[in-house]
Amino acid sequence: MNFGTRLLHNGNEIDPFTGAASIPLYQASTYHQEDVDAPGDYDYARSGNPTRHALEQTIAELEEGYRGFAFASGMAAISTVFFLFSSGDHLVVSEDLYGGTYRVLSDVLPRLGIRASFVDTTDPGQVEKAIRPETRAIYIETPSNPTLKVTDLAGVSRIAERNGLLIIVDNTFLTPYFQKPLRLGADIVIHSATKFIGGHSDVVSGLVAVKGEEVAERLALLQNALGSILGVQDAWLTMRGLKTLKARMETSTASAEKIARRLQELPGVKKVYYTGLPGHPGKDLQESQASGHGAVLSFDLGSGAKVREVLSRVRLPIVAVSLGSVESILSYPAKMSHAAMPTEERQRRGVTDGLLRLSVGLEDADDLFRDLEQAIGSRRLISVGPEWRASIV
Repeated sequence: MNFGTRLLHNGNEIDPFTGAASIPLYQASTYHQEDVDAPGDYDYARSGNPTRHALEQTIAELEEGYRGFAFASGMAAISTVFFLFSSGDHLVVSEDLYGGTYRVLSDVLPRLGIRASFVDTTDPGQVEKAIRPETRAIYIETPSNPTLKVTDLAGVSRIAERNGLLIIVDNTFLTPYFQKPLRLGADIVIHSATKFIGGHSDVVSGLVAVKGEEVAERLALLQNALGSILGVQDAWLTMRGLKTLKARMETSTASAEKIARRLQELPGVKKVYYTGLPGHPGKDLQESQASGHGAVLSFDLGSGAKVREVLSRVRLPIVAVSLGSVESILSYPAKMSHAAMPTEERQRRGVTDGLLRLSVGLEDADDLFRDLEQAIGSRRLISVGPEWRASIV
């Protein structure tokens, strides 16, 4: 069965209790037990809920994993996975990654005795060199946020296997539609389902899929013990968003590639980051391990002053934190997603004061580009009713 069909027919689309064509919202905190010596599948909503369970089974199915878990946010999912480790443990981590993940690894986990080394995981030699006797896992974002570096998942997984390490992959940018890390050797896949999986800027959620039973049991204990579960309303919204994932990803990705190519031609743009561009160093690798390039691109305008000028002029994308929605979102990593990262660390990773990240939505690609063009260049678009006209300023 192809992926688009599996989104709608994965075994979790029909309510097993009523036959409803949409899993209902089981809005209950506790469940009656007919026999206290033989409790039912559900006893307390932190430990299990039928609506959340359907979503968890769905992400496991789509990622081809053993078991899935739903959390209150992407960071709740990431943090709970990090609690698999103990004081004295060490992690090797992609240096170019989401600022919130960096914050947990640099500000929170060291207080618990868990340390991380940030390396360029696109270079297998750096990964191997960073491994210590106390290393327990390798954590990867690919493509990375926001400069879209591509890590060889199968190659790094072989390194991990030789050293008895877990591989954890943040698959938020590509989703299981384009990339399946568990197939390539990963043990754990994480999603900020707030982004492309939810897809409508109306829910905050995190998902995890795991490959093996032993890791699944450990993570289930942590999910229940820590309690950072996804609420029933948000679980239902996330499932609804999933149903249109294929259509949204295909449309947004086609537009992103078109816009990335045209942005390269604008004099005011210093550099464009998109794995689908012919000059991207990870393009061939991306195409060997994923079936698409995704809907996120970044471009450098050279200075923070130019960024602020563009953000004041742009009309179609919303200027906001987050990505992966039906509307295009233009984000300023230095002040938003990577604000928690020290300036020198951020700039060393290529997250400059002039960098903008664009998550392409479902608007017409030509309209989006024209809007970006006028914001970056010397043409402004003036709204005249439903139409726009250009004026030279």
